[in-house]
Amino acid sequence: MYQERLMLTPKDILEKEFKIDTRGYRPQEVDKYLDIIIRDYEEMDAIVKELDTDKKELIEENIALKKELRALRTKLDVISESSSNEVTNADLLRRISNLEKIIYGKEER
Repeated sequence: MYQERLMLTPKDILEKEFKIDTRGYRPQEVDKYLDIIIRDYEEMDAIVKELDTDKKELIEENIALKKELRALRTKLDVISESSSNEVTNADLLRRISNLEKIIYGKEER
């Protein structure tokens, strides 16, 4: 994804061979290559800063979503408890009705 923004790979740098003049490497060629390396390092630094910013934003978003999830779970628990009480109350009323039928007779006429 970010590789297309860089001109060199580590392999390119490792395998670079400079032409040799009578006094050694050609300074212009070395300087030109070092300029490319410097540009790549600056670009890599920019990429790292972008990724750090993205990471911080994602961490903040993750924290906010976790808080929202906790709040929703709490609400769900409250709703579940109130719903289960209603079911329990209805169940109790049904049991009382059945007990009254047993005590007072199966059906009142």
